[in-house]
Amino acid sequence: MPDQTNNNQGCGKSTCGCSQNKPDGFSQVFDKKSDRRDAIRKLSLGLLTGAGLVNSSCSVTASDTKKEKAELNWEEYFKGNFRLMTEDEKQGTVDRLTRLYEINKGSTINLSAKDAEPDVLYGYAFNISKCQGYMDCVNACVEENNQDRDSEMQYIRIHEHKNGQINFEFADDDYYHEVPAEGHFYMGTQCFHCDNPPCVDVCPVGATWKEKDGIVVIDYDWCIGCRYCMAACPYDGRRFNWSDPKVLEEQVNKEQHYLGNRMRKKGVMEKCTFCIQRTRTGKNPACVEACPTGARVFGNLLDPDSEIRWVLANKKVFRLKEDLGTEPKFWYYMD
Repeated sequence: MPDQTNNNQGCGKSTCGCSQNKPDGFSQVFDKKSDRRDAIRKLSLGLLTGAGLVNSSCSVTASDTKKEKAELNWEEYFKGNFRLMTEDEKQGTVDRLTRLYEINKGSTINLSAKDAEPDVLYGYAFNISKCQGYMDCVNACVEENNQDRDSEMQYIRIHEHKNGQINFEFADDDYYHEVPAEGHFYMGTQCFHCDNPPCVDVCPVGATWKEKDGIVVIDYDWCIGCRYCMAACPYDGRRFNWSDPKVLEEQVNKEQHYLGNRMRKKGVMEKCTFCIQRTRTGKNPACVEACPTGARVFGNLLDPDSEIRWVLANKKVFRLKEDLGTEPKFWYYMD
């Protein structure tokens, strides 16, 4: 199976301003020289930021709301990794983020830090025979997970293949024609929530990990944007956030999870979380509900009566790049 990672090549014209002639994200980060002076400068900047927050919170001329905001930002700036927090600390950061959103936006959100349910291991199956390439799933995912509209970030990709072959190198991922196209079939990809996720192994700061229910998550506030995980993922399942997500206030999904669809900051990794804000409350991911042909199946792999278990037991299923040993919890099958 060829590598699915996009290998965009520039047009070769030195005067062209297209994005394809810009250095790729990997080179922008890892080819940049850094020395001791640069490290000290960055550390000093962080300390100055903290000092500025302290000054704002202690200023006698600042309004009570401004002081409160500065104090909340200070506490958020120095909080620890979510995975290592106590339950009280988790609730504390949820309360702070909820209050900060109210101060900044003038509206409220329902932010959760709900843990994994016992005896639950999530799995996903995709029926290639039923997918018609409509992309309702992509649109639902964007809306559900508060993805940046300006950059058109998408966690899900639908690949159009010619009949008789599965070759991602020659698949069309950006088709703009009527579907389904004659002589073609469609396959969706996203984060596969591997049982042995290589992205987790390479993260230098422990910002990504696998939860008990199998969902691979990211602590956005702990991520340093190095993109090691992006390079390690063999399924092109991760996205880098080049800017703060821009979503109109009336379009923001206010039902959020700390490890899921809450508003992210610039310079961190994002990806599918199996709609953790939905699935941990007993709902299906947004893409499953939005699919008009019923091509997507989601459920608890530990429940012998679940639909996902029926598919695995009664259909001829396969997974991508099984030879890598990643054990993705995402299967494909055909009727």
